[in-house]
Amino acid sequence: MLSFRQFRAVPLGQAVLLAVSSGALTACNASPSQNLLGSYFPTWMLCAILGGIGTALIRLVLAKTGIDAVLPVPVLVYLSCWIAVTLAIWLVWLG
Repeated sequence: MLSFRQFRAVPLGQAVLLAVSSGALTACNASPSQNLLGSYFPTWMLCAILGGIGTALIRLVLAKTGIDAVLPVPVLVYLSCWIAVTLAIWLVWLG
């Protein structure tokens, strides 16, 4: 039989980390997915692909108007556009 003295006290930081991580992981029981052609795809992946296509269209428009040539950091601008379009699609589709 175990006595009270045999139990080791857990530091407060470890106890809080264990409680937060177990609470965060229990919320992951179902992921949003869409049935496409009989196979389930994660919705975030479809939104990211559509966001990339939308960003390519934005780049074409900016290149035709000449704005693309004067962008200060094009990689950062297009990455921001991709994230914004992806999140907008997510919000409109699943909002």
